[in-house]
Amino acid sequence: MNPIKVLLVIEVPLIGNIFASVLDDEPDINVVGYVTTPQGALEFIQAQEVHVVLVSVGLPEQGALVLTEKIVDCASSTKVLMLGLAEEDNNALRYIEMGAAGYILRDSSLKEFIEMIRLAQREEAQVSTKMTWAMMERLSNLARMFSAVESKIDGDVRLTSRELEVLQFIGEGLTNQEIAARLVVEVGTVKNHVHSILEKLNVSNRDEAASYLAFIKK
Repeated sequence: MNPIKVLLVIEVPLIGNIFASVLDDEPDINVVGYVTTPQGALEFIQAQEVHVVLVSVGLPEQGALVLTEKIVDCASSTKVLMLGLAEEDNNALRYIEMGAAGYILRDSSLKEFIEMIRLAQREEAQVSTKMTWAMMERLSNLARMFSAVESKIDGDVRLTSRELEVLQFIGEGLTNQEIAARLVVEVGTVKNHVHSILEKLNVSNRDEAASYLAFIKK
């Protein structure tokens, strides 16, 4: 059986080296690389075959979230596992929504850590009861939001190209400050765009506005 090719993306070299050493002891797992930045991970994936990427949630500036989305876009067959999540982390669902195949909790045992990699390669997942409940609640909320947004949307709604860009960032979960940094504009300018988007779409909050992205892509 061919070994599972694993790439580690961990911002702390010492921790990355420890994980690499542990995984290399497994006969069915081969650590093909270790990088400390999202850019390094993308360059590696474009150059070599990788089956599973372990991404540290500690990467700065929401690097783990952005990297997950980019890997899913450019290498859809590569599985992404989030490394180091706390079960109460409110961002856990965001990683899943961006395409992560699963997560490894910071208090997981070594056996659980290794098994999650094997499960991901087999396109299987193991989640806690708490996370399962959160996912079900999220799906229920999304269904209600889609229904509410669809009933409110006016067929003549027209967003500017900049508003569409801001809406895409809202859908990625970025704050006004983060959107301003991406667009290299003032936060006040972003706030104005967000206000205009909510008004044009006839919705009351950012989550409902983000739901409109699904209708744009139809």
